[in-house]
Amino acid sequence: MRSKLPSVTTLQASPTDERRVRFIKYTVAMTIRVVCIVLMVFVEGWWLLVCAAGAVFLPYFAVIIANAVRIGDAPEVVRPGPLMLSPGVTEPLPTESVNSERATPLSEERR
Repeated sequence: MRSKLPSVTTLQASPTDERRVRFIKYTVAMTIRVVCIVLMVFVEGWWLLVCAAGAVFLPYFAVIIANAVRIGDAPEVVRPGPLMLSPGVTEPLPTESVNSERATPLSEERR
């Protein structure tokens, strides 16, 4: 039986492309962190706390976001269709494909 080859549209992204996307996400987050650190010099009051929180917590969230697995990229499972009989065949196909006379139980096989 010949296995069905994956289509170009169902293949996942290459590791190089995936790595590039993760690198871009992480770089954007770290750029925002640097902006927060620089702004801490110029702002006062509660804005200083916002910038400090961004500078402290952004590295954690940057790693989580960059390494998040995209579920929508998984290829769709291809399910086989129903078994179709030829137009001239009226008998149903046999349901048991293993010859029960020749089959040996697993417990006897290990002895």
